[in-house]
Amino acid sequence: MSRIGFLPVAVPAGVDVNVEGETLHVKGGGGELFQDFKPLVSFDIREGEVRVKRIDESRQAKSLHGLYRSLLSNMIRGVSKGFTKSLTISGVGFRAEVYDRSLLLNLGFSNQIEYVIPEGITITMEGNNKIIVNGIDKALVGLVASEIRSFRRPEPYKGKGIRYEGERVRRKVGKSGVQ
Repeated sequence: MSRIGFLPVAVPAGVDVNVEGETLHVKGGGGELFQDFKPLVSFDIREGEVRVKRIDESRQAKSLHGLYRSLLSNMIRGVSKGFTKSLTISGVGFRAEVYDRSLLLNLGFSNQIEYVIPEGITITMEGNNKIIVNGIDKALVGLVASEIRSFRRPEPYKGKGIRYEGERVRRKVGKSGVQ
């Protein structure tokens, strides 16, 4: 039984939620998002809140009930407030900079890495070592942050690499000298 699916989703002022066919539209100050859904659920749009309802009690309808409620909640939060992920670069000589619609990364390789920033995402820098990824689509923000992190994951011996803000890396003890 989905406990999340039965909770209503609050719709703040300035955000419009519409259902057209099998597509959910959410429009707000940050932009507009679309989500296709299966006809096993329906959306009850009232003043100030939206409720997700199942059509029947099948196993698939129950599994999609909570999923679409969470997706709707993320869409509403995205167009009203937006999502942010922060990444920290640590290592001697490691740095990044934003140039036009691309992120240039110096991560200790012989060549500089150029990452093209997708539409709907803004990347800002705080100094040379902190990357901030912003956007209205939660999944896209997480995907971009994970792609940037994948260029140089933090290694366990010295901790060099790109990590999420607040991420802890388990450190290992290196080789000990032979006596």
